[in-house]
Amino acid sequence: MGSIMDGLKPENVWKHFETLTKIPRPSKHEEKILQYLRNFAEERNLEMREDSTGNIVILRPGSGGGENAPTVIIQSHVDMVCEKNRDADHDFMNDPLDLYIEDGWLKAKETTLGADNGIGVASAMALLEMPNESRLPPLECLFTVDEETGLTGAFALSGDIIKGRTMLNLDTEDWGEICIGCAGGGDSSINLPIEYRDAPTDFLSFQLSVEGLKGGHSGVDIHEERGNAIVFLSSIMDAVQNEMDCRLVSIQGGDKHNAIPREAFATILVSPESAADAQIIVSKRSDALSKEFGSMETNLQVNLSGLDDSPDKTLTKDSQIQIISLLRTLPHGVLKYSHDVEGLVETSNNLASVKMGGANITVHCSTRSSIAEALEAQRERIKIMGASYGAVVEQDEPYPGWAPNLNSPILETTTKIYTEILGKEPHICAIHAGLECGVIGEKVEGMDMVSFGPTIKGPHSPDERVEIESVDKFWDLLLKILKNLAAK
Repeated sequence: MGSIMDGLKPENVWKHFETLTKIPRPSKHEEKILQYLRNFAEERNLEMREDSTGNIVILRPGSGGGENAPTVIIQSHVDMVCEKNRDADHDFMNDPLDLYIEDGWLKAKETTLGADNGIGVASAMALLEMPNESRLPPLECLFTVDEETGLTGAFALSGDIIKGRTMLNLDTEDWGEICIGCAGGGDSSINLPIEYRDAPTDFLSFQLSVEGLKGGHSGVDIHEERGNAIVFLSSIMDAVQNEMDCRLVSIQGGDKHNAIPREAFATILVSPESAADAQIIVSKRSDALSKEFGSMETNLQVNLSGLDDSPDKTLTKDSQIQIISLLRTLPHGVLKYSHDVEGLVETSNNLASVKMGGANITVHCSTRSSIAEALEAQRERIKIMGASYGAVVEQDEPYPGWAPNLNSPILETTTKIYTEILGKEPHICAIHAGLECGVIGEKVEGMDMVSFGPTIKGPHSPDERVEIESVDKFWDLLLKILKNLAAK
C-alpha cells in the first residue's frame, strides 16, 4: 500500500514529515521524538549535543567545498499544538495523524497537522542526510522543545551547545516572506475563589454551548478579529442572568494559551417557567453574534440544550456574578497597531481559557507586544482587573521580542536569493507572534538571524494545512542559501 506522500516533492522532506506525524510530540511530552532524533544521529554517525532541558543539536560537517565555511544553525522546534474537534476520537499521545490531500494542501482529519513546526524539523533532517558531495557549510541543526507553551526550550537553552553565529529559523508560515522580528509575550493566570450553594430541586438543567468558531493562532490570526467562544458565552450568560434567576453550575472554554478559543460550555439551571424565556434570550444573542461575525464565523453554533442530570450544587450568586463580569471585562483581540509599521499588530491579548477546579475558577490570558513596556502595561492592567474581582493573578516571566536588523548580512543574502526565485523582492516583515529567535538572540551574543518557511494556514487549529507546492519552493530556497554560505 502506497503512502499519501508518494510523488510529493521534495521527496526527502515529505518522507521525514510523514514519520513525524506518527510520533507523539505534544508540548511537554516530546520524549519519543527526542529519542527518535538521537537514534537518527547515531545511525548516521553524526555528532550530537544535548542540554539538560532536552534541546538537541545534530552536527553535519561541511561538504562539496564548504568544509571551511562558517557554521550555520538550522533551527526548528519539535513540539506541536494538539487541537482537535470536540467529537474527534483521536489520542495525540498514541494515535498517528490521519493525513489527506485536498486542492493542493496537506491536512489532518479533525486535528492539527503539526506542520508548525514539523516541516522545519523534517527539512533539517533532510539536510543532515544530504549526500557528501553536496555543497553545504558545516551545519548545527538545533531542535528545541516546548516552544508552543512558552518557548521553554529556547529559554533554557545552553549556549554552549551551539557554536555558529548565523541562524536560519524555519518557523515562518508564509511563502514569499522573510521574518526579521517578532513580538514578545507573557501569560497571566487569574485564579478566582468561588463558593457554592445548594441547587434548587425544582429547576431545570441545561447546557449552554458555543461551538464551530475558527479559532486559530492567537498571534498571527488575532488581527482578523475572529470570534472568541469564551467572550461569546459570557455575553450570553450575562444576558440570561440579567433577565431571570439563572444558576451557574460550571463553565469551561478554550485550552491552549496560544489558540483563540473555538468552543465554550456552561451548565446552568433555570426555573421551569423561565425555560422558554431563556431560549428566546439565547436565540436573540445568537442572532446578534451571527450578524456581527457572520461573514467570518460562518459555522457558529449557539445552543441551549436540556440535560437529564440535576446537580446538587451551583455557584453562589456573588461567585456567579464575579466570574461572568470578569470574563466580560478582560480584553481580547488587538489592543494597538504599530505607528511605525503599517498593518503590524503591536499589542494584543488572547482570553485563552476558563476552567473550573474545586474552589477556584482559573482564567488564562496570553498577552503579546513588540514593545516590552507596552507588554508589561497590559499585563499590569489584567492584574488590576483580576484583583478587582477578588482573584489572585500569577504572571510568568515574559519572553523577549526580536528587534529587526535591516543591516543583517544573512538578511542581505536571503533577500538576494529569494528575489531571484520569486522574480520580485520578498516581503520583509515582523510578526505578532513569539519566535524562538528573540530568546536565542538574547542568549547568544552576535547571532545573525532570519526566519522563513512554506505557507501554512490555520496553525493551532484543526484547520491547519500546508501548501504542498510551497514546500518544494521553500526547500529550493534553503538549499540555495546554504550553497551561497558554503562559499564564504
